[in-house]
Amino acid sequence: MPVTVLLVDDEPLVRAGLRAVLEAQPDIEVVGEAADGASVIPLVRRLRPDVVAMDVRMPLLDGIEATRALLRTVDEPPRILVVTTFENDEYVYEALRAGADGFLLKRARPAEIVHAVRLIAEGESLLFPASVRQLAAEYGEGGGNRAARAVLERAQLTEREAEVLRLMARGLSNAEIAARLVVGTETVKSHVSSVLAKLGARDRTQAVIAAYESGFVAPG
Repeated sequence: MPVTVLLVDDEPLVRAGLRAVLEAQPDIEVVGEAADGASVIPLVRRLRPDVVAMDVRMPLLDGIEATRALLRTVDEPPRILVVTTFENDEYVYEALRAGADGFLLKRARPAEIVHAVRLIAEGESLLFPASVRQLAAEYGEGGGNRAARAVLERAQLTEREAEVLRLMARGLSNAEIAARLVVGTETVKSHVSSVLAKLGARDRTQAVIAAYESGFVAPG
């Protein structure tokens, strides 16, 4: 079955470009388009896409509010890939905090766009560690988020789980974490699942954001 994608962007040329890139792949199908975040929920309910590629800045309902609404109201919501012009943008950080699974620059090469959609569809998160660190340093609360700190304290992560979270925040994949810790990949997957469950995080992105917001990992 192909990966199905819904494109949400107020610029027709951007949607056309993304469609051309994605539909050139035999395993990806663009099932719909929308010009504003307000159209996302009804289209998702009707089309059931695997991935929503969503612009973060739109005139009526931006990608942040659309992400929040989608995750709040739709059962088994799709994965959300924020597509943005500027990576160091407060909108991007807020979208990640709201529950987006990663972000992609509009100037990305076709191969990078295809890789991003496939990665997100497989349940992974698309994080660029340097960019996320910079976003957290500029727009986060520098460890001053009391709610995030309380979540980390209640989670009572084991020493190994804490180590795994730190490596996740550095952008390491499961295989890279396994190599660093000299353990099997399945062991790392188990630790990651435990970390997500204890933090109440939807995926790695939200776990990493929580780590920065709480001060557990310093963005600098």
